[in-house]
Amino acid sequence: MPTSEAATVAAELRTAMGKLTRRVKHEDRIPLGQVAVLGALDRDGAMTTSDLAADQRVRPQSMARTVGLLVEQNLITRRAHPTDGRKSLVELSDAGRAALEAERGRRAGWLAQAIEAELTDEERALLARSAALLERLAAH
Repeated sequence: MPTSEAATVAAELRTAMGKLTRRVKHEDRIPLGQVAVLGALDRDGAMTTSDLAADQRVRPQSMARTVGLLVEQNLITRRAHPTDGRKSLVELSDAGRAALEAERGRRAGWLAQAIEAELTDEERALLARSAALLERLAAH
């Protein structure tokens, strides 16, 4: 059972991270669900639509719509599955990789500007140390 201090910090951290995440996502030009699919394909490589749906925890029908939109925008491509002729794989196109990098750049750019504008040197150093702690918590 966590201490009341740990529980308070956890609640405050969850709230602050939620607000920061929503603010950073506000910089997106591609809808969040589509960015998530592009990111998954970038991290994990080619996948079936069913695998993507499971990865993103959405219904296969919803993922099929998202994949269709991304194919229409030439952000992903389809190719035959190497071992199962009934399936196809989707993967990032060069345009999709460029769009994803642009999205990531916008997010990181906004956050870097906010860090410079809002935080003192001491606070920036503390934030840098805190990033490693957040990584440890995420891996727990």
